[in-house]
Amino acid sequence: MRWWDGLFPWWPPIPGGGGGGGGNGGGGGNTGTTVFTADFGSAQQWVAGRSSAYPGMGPINPGDCKLDHLTARYCPAGVFKADFRAADGLWDCDLLTTEGSPEAFQLRTGDVLESRLTLPTGLGAWPAIWTWSDGGNEVDAFEYHPDHPGMLEFSNHVHSGYCYWQDPGVAPGATRDLKVVLGARSVDWYVNGALAHSDGRGVGRNWSAYLIVNISVSDGTFHSAPVDRTELSWTCLSLTVRR
Repeated sequence: MRWWDGLFPWWPPIPGGGGGGGGNGGGGGNTGTTVFTADFGSAQQWVAGRSSAYPGMGPINPGDCKLDHLTARYCPAGVFKADFRAADGLWDCDLLTTEGSPEAFQLRTGDVLESRLTLPTGLGAWPAIWTWSDGGNEVDAFEYHPDHPGMLEFSNHVHSGYCYWQDPGVAPGATRDLKVVLGARSVDWYVNGALAHSDGRGVGRNWSAYLIVNISVSDGTFHSAPVDRTELSWTCLSLTVRR
């Protein structure tokens, strides 16, 4: 999840409805055993407020155009919050990662990630579900910026695949079902059961990475910064991985 995501205006957005269900009956790979069910209050599953995706494991990352100051708090109800810090103008931001946790869960090639999420409403909020390990291996299951209210961002940084997907059902405060099939030759994104984007690039046969769920705050460089000091939040209602 990097600042240059979304900086390609010549890349045509894919309209909503995106071609029905694709080649898997709309399910995007409906078989498999559930190997991970997120409990956002679990210190066994997650580490709070530290990630190697941030310089020095955090807590700040201004080089990525973020006002984040990571906090060591868990999110048992799946509500990821950002709270203004009057002392330095940064925002206390929730980030959970499986990296370094006792269970140390990693996604693998072929896994299917499924989530139900409610998007934020406040400008400056930057929610995401993404992956990271070994200085990269990043796939963004989704990113969202309320200053582009009808757009979800999907990115495969492993093999340079991007999509800025627009749909009338995407809006601040909307609840959507998301599915990401992490194939060796294609990463496929589904929204509410319909294929939104298939990148035709994939992650390769031996890919693996830790899972990150978080909220960042934009500093205004490429997306709107917060207009006031009101708490920002979004909700990850559920997250599972099948294999």
